[in-house]
Amino acid sequence: MSRLVKELDYRPTAMGPISLRRRWVSAINRDVFEVILGDEHLMSSLFTEGEIALTTLGLGRAGGEALRVLVGGLGLGYTARAALESSKVASVAVVDALEAVIDWHREGLVPIGRSLGDDPRCDLVHGDFFAMFDGGFDPDTPSWDVILLDIDHSPDRLLDPAHARFYRTDGLRRVHAALTPGGVFALWSDDAPDPTFLARLRSVFDEPEAHVVEFDNPLTGTSSRCTIYVAGHRS
Repeated sequence: MSRLVKELDYRPTAMGPISLRRRWVSAINRDVFEVILGDEHLMSSLFTEGEIALTTLGLGRAGGEALRVLVGGLGLGYTARAALESSKVASVAVVDALEAVIDWHREGLVPIGRSLGDDPRCDLVHGDFFAMFDGGFDPDTPSWDVILLDIDHSPDRLLDPAHARFYRTDGLRRVHAALTPGGVFALWSDDAPDPTFLARLRSVFDEPEAHVVEFDNPLTGTSSRCTIYVAGHRS
C-alpha cells in the first residue's frame, strides 16, 4: 500500500472484509477517510452533503420538539451528528450491522472523533436495522418520530439481497407503523429519483417527495448528485 494511504482498521465480516483508511489526495491537498466493503467504496469524508441533507430534509418535514430519531447505517457519522445538532432532537439511536464501524466511532478513528459515542443522547446499536421491522410494530404504540436510512446504494442496488423485503410495499407499511403521527421516513439513494419507488411510497405514506441534492466533486471538477426521499406518516 502506498505511503499516501494508511489503513486504520481491517476486519472480516459476513458481508466481506471491511476497512477504514485515510488517503492523502494531492488534488485537494488534504486527507480523505474512506470505508471499503469488499470491492465497494461505501463512503468517503469527501462527500458528506448527501448524508447531512438526509437529516436536514427529514427533520425539516417533522413537526414538534423532543424528537426521537432512528438512523439506519452509521457510516462516518455525519447523518447522526447533524441530527444531534438540531434543537428539535431529544435522542438518536443509530443501528449498524457492522461492529467494526461502531468501534471506529468509540475509538475516535473517524473524522468526527468520538463525538457520537460520547454524546449521552446518542445510542450506537450493533444490530440488523432491517430485521427490526420484520415482526412489525404495534400501531397503537409507534416508536419513532423520524426514521433516516442510509445503508444501501439505492432501493434497487442493495448491499445484501435480503434487504429487498424492506423496500417492498409490505416492508414500507411496517416502517409506517413504527412512526408517530406526523412522523417522517427519509431515505438516501445514490441513484436518480425512481418513479416506481415513489409510487410505492405514495401507496403507504403521505405526500412522498424525491429531492435531488447536487454538490461539487473536487476530484472531477464537476458536480455529483444523490436523491433524498422524504415521506410523512399518513394519519
